[in-house]
Amino acid sequence: MTVKPRYRRVVIKVSGEALAGEQGYGIDPAVASFVAREIQQAKEAFGAEIAIVVGGGNIWRGLAGAARGMDRATADYMGMLATVINALALQDALEKIGVETRVQTAIEMRAVAEPYIRRRAIRHLEKGRVVIFAAGTGSPYFSTDTTAALRAAEIEAEVILMAKRGVDGVYDDDPRRNPKARKFERLTFLEMLNLGLGVMDATAASLCMENHLPVIVFNAMDPEGISKILQGEKIGTFIGGEEGCREPLSVPN
Repeated sequence: MTVKPRYRRVVIKVSGEALAGEQGYGIDPAVASFVAREIQQAKEAFGAEIAIVVGGGNIWRGLAGAARGMDRATADYMGMLATVINALALQDALEKIGVETRVQTAIEMRAVAEPYIRRRAIRHLEKGRVVIFAAGTGSPYFSTDTTAALRAAEIEAEVILMAKRGVDGVYDDDPRRNPKARKFERLTFLEMLNLGLGVMDATAASLCMENHLPVIVFNAMDPEGISKILQGEKIGTFIGGEEGCREPLSVPN
């Protein structure tokens, strides 16, 4: 028997760095398994519809390649392929524990995944499958944060959960280097942009504001972190609150 979740349909943005774990590069199978178990637990307890957008920074960063003289579009396409590798690893971890999963890519590669089709993605979610969106938006110059905002708007998700490595929310400085860094309990998107906090780029923030999509930033390795959010517990940093922004009941006063 499942408990009714505070959020019916969510998009989880898993950074590539989170999947790398402490090794800092590539995919740590233990981390992929941990994330998979967290998703399984949340689905079984609450019956929420869960979609995932994965980054690729643990394998390749388009901006880093462009900074070294590579053509920006080429570097970004390489980054999109890196996200597909991460998506397949996460799919494998989920299906090993019995969670039915579909990977959809914005760049067609039918031998390994479905092409992204909005109505098909929604149907998978309605059938209880986890859908992993890979290959970004399919176009260069857009981040995977923008992909998360775009896909969340397209599938009518209620919230974006940003799973970060090594931090449990948004701070005014890197808490791993500065023990006096101050954590924000909640922010508006405009405050986040004006303070230059680097949580997401301006395009992603604009999409969230226009579509009234709140974001919760939390630690990817927080045990039961996803479940805590789904049951309305206050963790991480809530971003939203502009006029017209949909604030779910789980947001504390």
